[in-house]
Amino acid sequence: MKATFKHIAALLLLGLLTFSTQAQSEQQRAVRRTIDQFFEGYHARDTATMLAVIRPGVVVQTVGTNLEGNPFLATGSMDDLVKHVVRIPDSVQFRENLLDYQISVDGNMANAWTPYAFYLQGAFHHCGVNSFQLFHDGKAWQIIYLIDTRRREGCEE
Repeated sequence: MKATFKHIAALLLLGLLTFSTQAQSEQQRAVRRTIDQFFEGYHARDTATMLAVIRPGVVVQTVGTNLEGNPFLATGSMDDLVKHVVRIPDSVQFRENLLDYQISVDGNMANAWTPYAFYLQGAFHHCGVNSFQLFHDGKAWQIIYLIDTRRREGCEE
């Protein structure tokens, strides 16, 4: 009898863990779709598509090293980023290839870490990592914070 109870308890626990993992995976896929939509808009210079997954008040920052070799942290706005994207001439080809997605979800908050390689006119330009913070408002995931790094050395292409 005790062995049967232990087996039933183990099966219930396994079932709960499987359900939790599947739910987490679906949330991770939804976060990835949000990030992919942002980049689809970015590459198409379609600000409406980009802004559809951005929560108003989003914070945008960049970490890098200036020409003198000193680290810097620059803070901008999504408005600045959107204006920059729409000003890029059609003759300029650019592509940010995301190399991986490391996504963690806890309830209505998610973090996505996405290493990338950036290409300008088809040639490698720089690499880095994007770090997205997202919020689920009960309907959809929205980007609330975006910070990236930029470097030209130690890159995976």
